[in-house]
Amino acid sequence: MELENESNELWFSPISVWEILLLAEKRRIILEADRKKGIRNMLQNLPFREAAINQEVAIQSRDVNFPHQDPADRFIAATAMVYQLTLVTADKRLISAKDFSVLPIP
Repeated sequence: MELENESNELWFSPISVWEILLLAEKRRIILEADRKKGIRNMLQNLPFREAAINQEVAIQSRDVNFPHQDPADRFIAATAMVYQLTLVTADKRLISAKDFSVLPIP
């Protein structure tokens, strides 16, 4: 799979971290007892680059062509667009997007 290809650079959006913490708060996923520490440990051990949320990402988030207004999806999509990244996701609403490159995962 492309995620395992060492020639590909892996990036993440800080919005994804926010979403993970939100899902844990809603008990839809389970994290370590100390969620913040668990997230920090996970991120330190993964070979990801952080894509900064900057003014261009914020501007682009309003131009994403989505039928919904989910702000997290908009920021993640805008991040992919601004940094010219391929978004890897299982989210059907993001997979159907046409404004940026998507690699669907099962």
